[in-house]
Amino acid sequence: MTLTSTKIDFQVIEDILKKYEYKKSYLIAMLQNVQAVYKYLPEEAMTYIGEHVDGLSPATVYGVATFYAQFSLEPKGKYEIRVCDGTACHVRGSMPVLNAIKNKLKLKEGQRTCDNGLFSLEIVSCLGACGLAPVCMINDKVYPQMTSDAISVILDTLMKEEGVA
Repeated sequence: MTLTSTKIDFQVIEDILKKYEYKKSYLIAMLQNVQAVYKYLPEEAMTYIGEHVDGLSPATVYGVATFYAQFSLEPKGKYEIRVCDGTACHVRGSMPVLNAIKNKLKLKEGQRTCDNGLFSLEIVSCLGACGLAPVCMINDKVYPQMTSDAISVILDTLMKEEGVA
């Protein structure tokens, strides 16, 4: 999967708009639905919403999408990895864990999603599990007291399950 070749199915977008009766008051829900389908908000989808929902413009849709941290304008991987770098996690070694992830996924400086689109990496300020520091999350699963070795084993397991070695 190449990240730049996301094909937008406008019928999917249209179905989402119909579900919310084209009401601008449901814009956030519409964007959440689009992101659930594509794992990010494609520019073409935001433009379509802005052009087809009364009272909205593409600029307004983009403004909402960039205001809320829950939305991503970049493709995310099937496995979204979040590494906490809050005070407790940082002091207890989150940076070596983060570096191990970057090395394992061969992420270049500034790159957030690996080339095959399977994993994306995000550094967050807090995951709310300071007593378990350092903490990582992969999708909705929390991994407490992470180490470089432990995260490598977890990633190796996921890669093996996906047929990537």
